[in-house]
Amino acid sequence: MKAFLLSVHVLAAILAIGPVAVAASMFPPAARAAHLMPDDPRKTAVPGVLNRITRVYAVIGIFVPVFGIATAAAFGVLGEAWLIISMVLTAGAAVLLAGLVLPGQQRVLTSGTPDRRLAMSTGLFNLLWAVVVVLMIIRPGSTTGAVR
Repeated sequence: MKAFLLSVHVLAAILAIGPVAVAASMFPPAARAAHLMPDDPRKTAVPGVLNRITRVYAVIGIFVPVFGIATAAAFGVLGEAWLIISMVLTAGAAVLLAGLVLPGQQRVLTSGTPDRRLAMSTGLFNLLWAVVVVLMIIRPGSTTGAVR
């Protein structure tokens, strides 16, 4: 059961958070390109598609922490500092995504004007996820020998 939960958690992270990170990162340059070439229908359609990918996969991404908590409970590590820090960072990433990135994308789509703060928020969102991934791999204090 532990292996199944861990597998589902890792697959969900790769298949859900990966597309969010990539689509959200591609959105600001695509919005700038659409702003510079408003008569090109291909350029103007891309930000809308990237926003949709970000929104849909963000909803699917809810399963990542759900299976993560179930996995942590199965392994008996819910009280470990590295996991608590990971959960706090994950919550921070979710707040950034829901509170700044997605609304920022919507504002850009509505106004047609690029927003530099959106690129910064997206970069911070991706940085938080990168730190969580590193914590999941290194697991400070772990006796698995992952880091020695």
